[in-house]
Amino acid sequence: MEVLESVVKILNDFLYSYILIILLGGLGLYFSFKIKFSQFTLIPHMITLLTRNVQSKEGEGVSPFQAFCISAASRIGTGNMAGVAIAIAVGGPGSIFWMWMIALVGGATSFIESTLAQIYKVKDGEDFRGGPAYYIEQALGKRGLGVFFSILTAVTFGFIFNSVQANTIASSFQKAFHMDPFYIGIILVVLTAITIFGGVRRIAEVSSRIVPVMATLYIILALFIMIKNIVLLPEVLKLIILNAFGAKAAFGGTLGSVVLNGVKRGLFSNEAGMGSIPNAAAASDADHPAQQGLIQTLGVYIDTILVCGATAFIILLSGVLETGEAVNLEGIQITQLALESQVGSWGAYFLAICIFLFAYSSIIGNYYYGESNIEFIEPDSKFLTGYRMITLVMIFLGSVSSFGLVWSLADIFMGFMAIINLTVIWKLGPIAYHTLQEYIQQLRQGKKFIFHPQNIPGLGKVECWGEEE
Repeated sequence: MEVLESVVKILNDFLYSYILIILLGGLGLYFSFKIKFSQFTLIPHMITLLTRNVQSKEGEGVSPFQAFCISAASRIGTGNMAGVAIAIAVGGPGSIFWMWMIALVGGATSFIESTLAQIYKVKDGEDFRGGPAYYIEQALGKRGLGVFFSILTAVTFGFIFNSVQANTIASSFQKAFHMDPFYIGIILVVLTAITIFGGVRRIAEVSSRIVPVMATLYIILALFIMIKNIVLLPEVLKLIILNAFGAKAAFGGTLGSVVLNGVKRGLFSNEAGMGSIPNAAAASDADHPAQQGLIQTLGVYIDTILVCGATAFIILLSGVLETGEAVNLEGIQITQLALESQVGSWGAYFLAICIFLFAYSSIIGNYYYGESNIEFIEPDSKFLTGYRMITLVMIFLGSVSSFGLVWSLADIFMGFMAIINLTVIWKLGPIAYHTLQEYIQQLRQGKKFIFHPQNIPGLGKVECWGEEE
């Protein structure tokens, strides 16, 4: 087992050190210029879109808000609480700065991939489905690559990422309530089975109820801690900035590990460019493809700037890493200790419940990504049933598995997904640029939003977007 963990770690570091930092940062900046930094200038419009049409139209998939909640359910979870703690403990406070930077340029990347998913979505009864596999097949004509990406997505999210979520829930409950991970695994399997056998609409309904409430409560608690320690805030911000550029080492983090951990944990948290969010974006019944692209862009900022930032300030203001109190703790347990030191023993219980709900919603969101890709490969219900059963087994195994190995495997699979998807959306980018131009023109003219496929160069045939007069 130790040899396997060492090999996985070496591959992990190589993948992120030499490939993904360049791809994520470089293409994020490139996309930002191509869409004229609309990921920033259109933020007020994104908020308007998110708060409109909360419920879906009857018989027309899920609403833009529900699609956002499915993606947020996958995003907001262990990456925001356990992942941030790992980044700070291993890379230092400066890792948070690089998480934020990846999110800012990642907003443009998320817009491109989510817009493409909307354009090339397909009908599935009364619902829609789509994602990278679908635009790889329809826009590039490469079904083989689409099938490979589908398998990678199903394994990464349904099996490995869900193992990570289960592992974090088990770890947090073990510390807060001294519960055996075995029993946590059983409870998670039962709750997940009840939800995933109900289809995308039940997943959307559960996600739209859990995510907004828990995210709001968590951010309010973080704000309370920040106000309580307001005199220390300038020093913490200074530490983050200085450590980000190697000017002030902290917790043993070198400049390389600061950037590396910031990028890894940032990608795990907001998933921009990985090719996962498009699966949720495609399920929406948006009036125009660019709308869901913009909504998913906002999701990147909510996830990484707000929720990850909240965790970072809780940990850094507590001082538990500087005092050595957290020396034998891992991931979510560091965040629990930090919260407990600020609000008392109930903080550990509150966070355990938070992470249970966040990670549980992530599990069902991750499952949906896998389901959409399994249906791309083979829509036969027998395959889907088999996938569901294996997912449940992996959730249980994740609850009782090694902490380090589970996270390292997640990073590697996530990295391979990002490499393929980023290469594809770079090639298909012009389609998204022209789609955004059409949308902005209609927005400025106050017209009804209508997508005109024939006006988009190189679009090809699409299934769900006909001409409307």
